[in-house]
Formats: sequence, structure tokens, C-alpha cells
Amino acid sequence: MVIKKYSLLIIATLLLVTVSSLFARGVYQTDEDFISEAFFKKPPENSRIMLGGDVRKRVAALLGHPYGGLIIKYWEKEGRTAWILKEIGKTEPITFGIIIKNSKIEKIKVLEFRESRGWEVKYPAFTKQYNGVRLEGDKLDKNIDGVSGATLSLWAMNGVSRVALYLSQHLSNKPK
Repeated sequence: MVIKKYSLLIIATLLLVTVSSLFARGVYQTDEDFISEAFFKKPPENSRIMLGGDVRKRVAALLGHPYGGLIIKYWEKEGRTAWILKEIGKTEPITFGIIIKNSKIEKIKVLEFRESRGWEVKYPAFTKQYNGVRLEGDKLDKNIDGVSGATLSLWAMNGVSRVALYLSQHLSNKPK
């Protein structure tokens, strides 16, 4: 009888863990909806930045490895830039949407999550820590508190935050 109860408890626990990881994966917001929301339903046309030379080297330094592509799309309007960037969590890419204004993060969101763990970084209670964060050298100017079990997702979010802040600064420093 006792063994049967423990067996049921173990099965229930495994089922709960499996089901919760399945709910973690998915598209929380499409890229198009994020850009529409970022620009109050009047998004500008997208632009592209080529990752070459010094820009590519700096992005690699900010991430700790080369970025996966050569071109990054962004949207810019009225002093704000919006970026959609992907970074590997543990083994799968996580898609983030980041809005930069006045060289600070205005908002960051997890748009798509493909991992089985670490999805807690999607919650506004976590992402609001990034509001107002700037880039100082190669680091964020504020320490971001982690979430147990989401360390690699946190590192991915910190990495794309640094990249978006740098690329936004790079655009504003380019001669017009």
C-alpha cells in the first residue's frame, strides 16, 4: 500500500514537471505584434545593420561568442529603436524583443521560448529589472537578479540586452 502511494506520487510529480515544461515552450508574442506594440500600432519600415569588422567583433565580445547572423533587422522612429534578437539559452534559441530609448532599455520581452527550463524570465516581474538599464563598457550598469533554474536564460537575456544597447549607440554615433 505504501509503495503504491509513493509510486503514484512519483508519477504525479513527473507528469507535473513534463506538463509545465511543455507549457513553457511557445510563442508568447509574434515579432510583428511586438513591433506594432513598440510603435503604438504605427511601426516604421525595418532597417538592417551589417555585422562586419569592428561591429561584429564588439557584438561577439558582448555575447562571449560570435552572433549567429551577418545582418540584424531593427526598427527606428522618434528616438526609439526596437530589436528582435535571438540567443541560445541552454541548447535552443530564445527570441527577445528589446526597445531602446535615450541609450536605455525601455522594455524587454521574451517573444519565443524553446527550452524546457528557464521560462520564468518571461514574466514582467522579472523583465522590469531591465527598465532604464544602460551599457557601461561591456557590462550592464545594473545587476540583474536571477531566478533559480533560469541562469542560462538570464545570461541570454543579458547578452541580447548588451547587444541591443551597443547597436543602438552605434547607430546614433554614425554620421547621418
